[in-house]
Order: sequence, then structure tokens, then C-alpha cells
Amino acid sequence: MLVARARALGLPSTVMCFEPHPREFFAPQQAPARLSSLRDKLERLAGLGVDQVYVCRFNAALAAMEAQNFIDALLVRRLAVRHVVIGDDFRFGCKRRGDFALLEAAGLSAGFSVEAMHTVEIDGLRASSSALRAALECGDLDLARRLQGRRFQLSGRVRHGNKLGRELGYPTANLQLHGRRLPLAGIFAVSVEGDGLAAQPGAASLGVRPTLGEGLQPSCEVFLLDFEGDLYRRHLRITFHKHLREERRFDTLDALKAAIAADVAATRAYFDNFHPDQTAV
Repeated sequence: MLVARARALGLPSTVMCFEPHPREFFAPQQAPARLSSLRDKLERLAGLGVDQVYVCRFNAALAAMEAQNFIDALLVRRLAVRHVVIGDDFRFGCKRRGDFALLEAAGLSAGFSVEAMHTVEIDGLRASSSALRAALECGDLDLARRLQGRRFQLSGRVRHGNKLGRELGYPTANLQLHGRRLPLAGIFAVSVEGDGLAAQPGAASLGVRPTLGEGLQPSCEVFLLDFEGDLYRRHLRITFHKHLREERRFDTLDALKAAIAADVAATRAYFDNFHPDQTAV
């Protein structure tokens, strides 16, 4: 909608976003899990044809900025907007005092128009980040795909891990998460791409590795089927296809190894019956 409207008006399409998310700034421990990193967001927007992205550093000064000042300083003077498209429930400015009505009134005097992007429903469910997180948290990847219009993805650079997977016979690529909370957990059939890989099937484990101890940070570890090579420092994108099971604690490493073997077998069976037309992104 944004890109089409910009093309019709002969204007560059611009997306404004905030980094970090305002809820991460006000209550980092209660903030929702991120659905994508800033890098992923920028790459996705570029792929959709967006001309430029204006990233606002969300800090104390921006949090205290009154709604009218936000309009004057950022929209009018900084971006020189001519047309603004916002969600129908969007709020902005100190204490969320700014809304569609205020923005529309400001546009009349500043020379820009305002358009509301109305709610989109999928199977009677409002398509929103909250609904997407809820679907991912319960492992409903089919619903998440319908809400997002593509399969859920996670990306990161491969770092060195504790090498336990190699000792068990299943070497894994461990993605750097930089403290990000994950919106889903468990064992999944996935495909991996990036830096020379193209839809390489694999089994991924997301969670806190309870067999290894308590209080561990969330991790994303991926075993690639029928692959040999060095993945360290490569930036990979993981596409989630099927939720295989919940993460659980095993009493012995032998029991863990047996579970991994079953997960790999289930992953192989899934991709043996996978059709290319299911790969819509």
C-alpha cells in the first residue's frame, strides 16, 4: 500500500521505525520478543520496494517529545512528508497523546495528507504482531505463515558453541542472538540459506538447553542434513517449516543423542515429502 501510493504521487516511499522498540526502552524485562532484527527488517523492506527507512533512536528525549513537536521536528522539518500512511490504532508522542485526528489536523496546516491503513483480518483473526507472537509461542507455524504472508524466519551469524553437538555426532551451527528473546521455542524442521547455502534442509533447536543445566541463555542451533563444511562467521537465514516437538530435559547424553536422531529422521521425512510450491516466502 505504501509503495503503491508513493509511486502514484511521485514521491519516495519512506518507513519510519524505532530502535529499540519503545516497550524495550520502558520495560526491557517485560518487552515482547522481537519478531525480526533490525537487519532483517531493513532487508525485508528493501525487498518490498521501500526507497528509504528512517530509524529513530528511541531514548529519553524522544519518549518525552510532545506529539505536536514530533510532527513538527521529524515529519515536517526532517522528512518533509507529503502523505502519511499509519495504522488505524497508531499512537505517538509523550504518553501516546498523538493519534490520527491530531496528525490529520496538523497536516491541514503543514501541507500533508494522512491516510489510515485499516485492519487486516486472516480467517477472522486480526493480523498483528501480537497474534503472530501468540501463534509462534504455541508452535502453530501454519497460522503464523498465514498471518505474516510467508514462513517465519530468523537470521544471525554463526559463532563458536560448546561443541557438544559435534561430540554427539550432530555438529550444529550456533547463531548469535545478541541477547534477543526468541518468539518461539522447541525443535523444528527448517531450511537454511545464505553465504552459499540455498534452502539446505536441517533440524533446529531453539531454547535454553535444559539438559545442559539451568539458567542458560536462549540459543538457536541448527544441524544441516547431508552437509559438510565450515559455517563459522557466515550469516545464515533460518526458515521454519514444521514444529516437531517441545524442548525437554534428558537425564543422560545418550538419551539426548537418541532424541536428536529421531528429530533428524523426522526432518528428513518431512523434506522427502516436501513440494517446492510450499516454499512461498
